[in-house]
Amino acid sequence: MPAPLGRLKRRSEFLRVAGDGRKWATPGIVVQAARRRPTEIGEGEPRVGFTASRKVGNAVARNRARRRLRAAAAEILPGCARPGHDYVLIARRSTPSRPFGALKNDLEVALDRLGAGRGSGRR
Repeated sequence: MPAPLGRLKRRSEFLRVAGDGRKWATPGIVVQAARRRPTEIGEGEPRVGFTASRKVGNAVARNRARRRLRAAAAEILPGCARPGHDYVLIARRSTPSRPFGALKNDLEVALDRLGAGRGSGRR
């Protein structure tokens, strides 16, 4: 059974992932991934955070982009996310209008390229 996903909620958590981790950009999404520090609480379950800047559009577009990222993460990350890792999914301008299948594929490609998914390294 896949591990449940925790959430990143504090700004400091987002900044740590951005500073410590690696990132990969695809047409629909930017994924940042970082291994959690051993001193942090909850080292086991993978955690994920979502963000959309004003570049994405107005509040309606940003909210839609975050909802779509949450839906894609709910389908892809439970089977792919590594325990002890944090992920930040950043919406891009095309996220609200990108086909959902393409958005999920973008997430899978980014995880594979980052070496942050469980299936990475099988080439």
